[in-house]
Amino acid sequence: MNLFRSLTLAAVSLLLLAAAPRELMSAKQLTGTWTLVLCDNVYPDGRRVQLYGPAPQGQLMFDAQGHYSLHILRAGRARFASNDKSQGTAEEYKATVQGSNAHFGRYAADGAKGTLTFHIDHAAFPNWEGTEQQRAFTLAGDELTYTVPVPTSGGATAVGEVKWRRMR
Repeated sequence: MNLFRSLTLAAVSLLLLAAAPRELMSAKQLTGTWTLVLCDNVYPDGRRVQLYGPAPQGQLMFDAQGHYSLHILRAGRARFASNDKSQGTAEEYKATVQGSNAHFGRYAADGAKGTLTFHIDHAAFPNWEGTEQQRAFTLAGDELTYTVPVPTSGGATAVGEVKWRRMR
């Protein structure tokens, strides 16, 4: 009985030791600046919609203190004819909102669970302000990919897929 208990405790200890550095390492590995590769909605039938066009632009920054800032833009957005943001047309405002996404706040990564959590302080999509958004993520070399279970657009069946590449 003592041998079984000792082996069990040793196994649990090894699991805890293995998991702890992985959690810390994931957060450290995210620190830096990332450029957007893709931002798509994926539907149950496999169909993909490129929310910000075929060449979306974006930047995601994680700092070592747990802060982040994320910006996504559609390439080639039309300029406001008036050259004044307060004098745009309804169509210009709609294109601007649909062609951009941004939020910032604090983040936490859990490498053992494979989750990235954004604690959103402020967002271009006001419905996300003050929320906590959890994403399943993978980190393979210099590529970070995560899924958005409830994206800002696309309906209830869409799942967002966002891929970033570390800037060097």
